[in-house]
Amino acid sequence: MPDLSAEELSDWMVARGFNGGHAARVLRGIYFGNDGRIPDSARLPEGLRELLCATFAKEAASLAGRQVSEDGTAKLLLRLGDGRTVESVLMPDFHPTRAAGCISSQVGCAMGCDFCATTQTGFERNLTSGEIVEQFIRLRREARAAGRTLRTVVFMGMGEPMLNLKNVISAVRRMADPALGALGWRQITISTVGIVPGIEELREAELGVHLALSLHAPDDATRADLLPMGRRFDVAEVLAAADRYQASSGRITTIQYCLLAGVNDSLAQARDLSRLLAGRVMHVNLLRYNPTGLSLRGRTYAPSSMEKTEAFLAELRAHGTVAHLRRARGPDIDAACGQLRKRATTLEGAEAKESISLS
Repeated sequence: MPDLSAEELSDWMVARGFNGGHAARVLRGIYFGNDGRIPDSARLPEGLRELLCATFAKEAASLAGRQVSEDGTAKLLLRLGDGRTVESVLMPDFHPTRAAGCISSQVGCAMGCDFCATTQTGFERNLTSGEIVEQFIRLRREARAAGRTLRTVVFMGMGEPMLNLKNVISAVRRMADPALGALGWRQITISTVGIVPGIEELREAELGVHLALSLHAPDDATRADLLPMGRRFDVAEVLAAADRYQASSGRITTIQYCLLAGVNDSLAQARDLSRLLAGRVMHVNLLRYNPTGLSLRGRTYAPSSMEKTEAFLAELRAHGTVAHLRRARGPDIDAACGQLRKRATTLEGAEAKESISLS
C-alpha cells in the first residue's frame, strides 16, 4: 500500500464502490502506526478493511538485520519482496527527543565513487516509491521505540537519488504531505553527486526540499578521480546548477566534503574550496571518512587525522566559509553507506558456496 498515493488509493476504492475519502486516513494510519497495519481508529465501512488486507501486502519490506551503535545510531537492513536488500539508518539528535533518518533510493549504486562501500556491490535496480516510503515508516517506528520523534530525513543512503527521481519525488510528496506522512518539506534533504539534469528536474518540481551536493574536492582532476561522474559534469557546472536550485527554492545548499588523508585534505584545497564558494551562501559539511576496505580501484583510503581535519575546518572559516564538522555516527556498526549490506551479501554468498560444496 505504500506504493499508492492518496489519489490512487481513493480511485481504487471508488472503483470498488467505496467512498474514496477513506484513502488518506488509511495511509496516514499506516504511516504513523506501530505495526504497519490499518489502525482500528480508521473507522472503515464494512468489507473495506478486509478487501485492503487481501489486496495489498502489509509491508513493502521485512527486517533482515539490525545493528545499534553505542551512540544510539540504529542501522536497518531491509529485505525487499524480490529478496534484495537495502539500508536505512536512524541517527539520534543532540536533542534527546529527536532523531534523523537516512534513506536509500536504489539497490546498490552505479556511480562508482571509489571510496564508497555501496558502489562495491554494483547497481541492481531502482527502489519503488513504496519501498522508499517503507523505510520512512520503519525509521519513524524505530525512533518512537527509542523515545524519539523522527524530525528530518536525508536521501544520503544507498544509490543516487537523481537517477530515480520520479520515485523519489513521489515518495517525498507522501512523506511530507500534512495529510499523510506530515514530516514537512523543509525537513527533507536530497543528496546528489552532481547529476545536473536531475538538479534541474528537482528545481522544476518545486518541492521546497533541501539540496546537498557531494563535492569532495574543489578541483576537477581530484574530483573526477574520486567520483567518475565528475568527468561528465565539472565543478563549475554542478555549482551553477546548485545556484539555480537555491535561487528558486530559497533553500541553502549543503556542500558535502568527505576528508580523505593525503587526497583532498590539504590547506591549499581548503583555500580553493573557499574561493569556489566565495559570494555563495552555502554551507560546508565536513565528514571524516569511515573506512570501507579495498576500493574498486584497489586503493585503501584512510580518514584524515583530527589535527588535519581541524586545520582544514579552521582554514575554511578563516576565509569566510560557513562550515562545520559532522559528528561521526555508528563507526562500530558499519555505519557507512553500504557496509552492512556488503557484509551481509558476502556472508550469504559464502554460505551459498558452502551449501553447494556440501551437496
